[in-house]
Parts: sequence; C-alpha cells; structure tokens
Amino acid sequence: MAETPMTRVLIFGGKTGWIGGLMADLVKKEDGIECFLAESRIENRADVEAELDKVKPSHVLMSAGITGRPNIDWCEDHKPETIRTNVIGTLNVADLCNMKNIHCTIYATGCIFKYDDEHALGSGVGFTEESFPNFAESFYSETKGYMEQMLKCYPKCMILRVRMPISDDLIHRNFVTKIVKYERVVNIPNSMTVLTEMLSTSPIP
Repeated sequence: MAETPMTRVLIFGGKTGWIGGLMADLVKKEDGIECFLAESRIENRADVEAELDKVKPSHVLMSAGITGRPNIDWCEDHKPETIRTNVIGTLNVADLCNMKNIHCTIYATGCIFKYDDEHALGSGVGFTEESFPNFAESFYSETKGYMEQMLKCYPKCMILRVRMPISDDLIHRNFVTKIVKYERVVNIPNSMTVLTEMLSTSPIP
C-alpha cells in the first residue's frame, strides 16, 4: 500500500505541550504542509471526531497526555483522571484515525521497561518490539504499558517512545535542567531521548 503524502497535519498536544509544540515548529518549516493545532481534548471522543472531519488531516501527531504536576506522583492520587486521558483519550485518537484511514504517530514513553533476570544490568540484552512491558511501579507507567499492547492492533498507528528527554535549550522540562538540581543521582545506565534528533526525523518527510 502506498504511503499517504503528508500534506495536512493535526497535532494533539501542540497548543500547550512541550513535545507537541516542538513538532508544530518543525512542521511549519516544511513547504507544502499545513499545520493545525488541535482544539479538542482527547478524552472527548465526539469532539475529536468532529475536529478530524473538519481538518481532514493526512497525518495526526499525538503527544497529549497527563504526566502530572509537579511530577508523575500526581497520577497515583488521580487515577480516574489519568485513565481518562492516557488510556481512553489515547485510544480515542488511535481508533478514530484508524476508522478514517489517517496515519497517527503517538509520542509515548520508554518508562515501561526495567532490568530483570532476562535483561540483566550489564548483560547487553535489550528489549524488542515484541517485549511485554515489565515496569508498573508507577501508575503513569502502568497506563502507558496498557496502551502499548492495545495500540499494536492499529495498523495506521506508530509509537515513538520518549525517555528522559533532552533538548537543545534549558527549558525546565529538559532532563539536563532537572538533573542538575538533584542532590543525588543514581549510576544505573538508562536510555534517554535527544529530542532534536528524534523529532526532526519523525515522521516529517
């Protein structure tokens, strides 16, 4: 099946979100591509569908979700709200895009895996796309693990996992900006995402 040319992009999370806003900046620099920032909230399925029908995007970029403030611990005490957005909302976007034959890229999280007996620290054995999420020690990660399995059912959906994002500025959400304020830092090897590299190649042609 031939890929649909990227001509009209609708971004969920582009108005107020960090990653969505960065993606919007990149899309707007591309000739021949119109960029739209979603007004609807992803948990409101009817509103999302109406906006998809109005904009008629060739591609959807989805970075909307709840991480909590000041951090993901917020999700532990607000589980219904977290489910409503991170589970129901994400499925709304993926399902509607699939129904309307729209390619959907979802910026998810890499915080769904941890070292275990089969993937021991220092062994060099990593995880694959078929690996089942094994980290559920925070409710935020637990909901994201649910999504990995469900989103595999949608052929028009691509998942990109973001982990400890690093940007080329000192914005407060930059992992480098955060870590310099920590009193102690663990020395366990971990994965990180350099946003300027990932975003510039996903999925802009």
